[in-house]
Amino acid sequence: MPQSPKANRGPSAGPANRQALIDAAREVFAELGYTAPMKEIARRAGVGQGSMYRHFSDRIALAAAVFEPSIRELESLAVQSDTTLADLFDRVTEQALSSAALTELMNSNRDDPRVTLLGDRTRDTIALIVEREQAAGTLETHLSTDHAMVAVAMLATMIAKSAPEDRADTARHARDIFDAAFTRPSPAHAAAAAPHTRTHAVRRRGS
Repeated sequence: MPQSPKANRGPSAGPANRQALIDAAREVFAELGYTAPMKEIARRAGVGQGSMYRHFSDRIALAAAVFEPSIRELESLAVQSDTTLADLFDRVTEQALSSAALTELMNSNRDDPRVTLLGDRTRDTIALIVEREQAAGTLETHLSTDHAMVAVAMLATMIAKSAPEDRADTARHARDIFDAAFTRPSPAHAAAAAPHTRTHAVRRRGS
């Protein structure tokens, strides 16, 4: 059932109107995607479209305000000393499953400075985790921040482009691939795999 507009807060309620627009946009983007009608966002927030555009000049400005907390959440996760890339992948997966609009924003407005800033912050977050894991010996040194950044982008995009009913399965399959690529085998596992690897190499030379 469509939600009724919220009561008008009056001309002095600028901060409240701004927050109401952000909250409404988060709901609408999650339900209808990044290209959802702006008038629907204003309606749910209980403000006029003129007021909406006084707070947010365009769709990108509103979406950036909506999803900035998602980037901040990744930053807060990254500064925890025990956070791994797997933890980051988990959180990105959760964010992508809850709303595909952040991925749509990032993919469709790559050259916009407001979107570039969000991307740069994400990259810095990933770099912090990669450097820490490599220093601890839990991530192969040939893997770089660029590799992890591509993995995050692919993970979010694959989920966003899937039908809603398929997104959980897509996320699980993608995670299997990325976990295998970014998880360093334990010494015991590597030792157990070595005979098989050598046998396979010998067979290839003999064929």
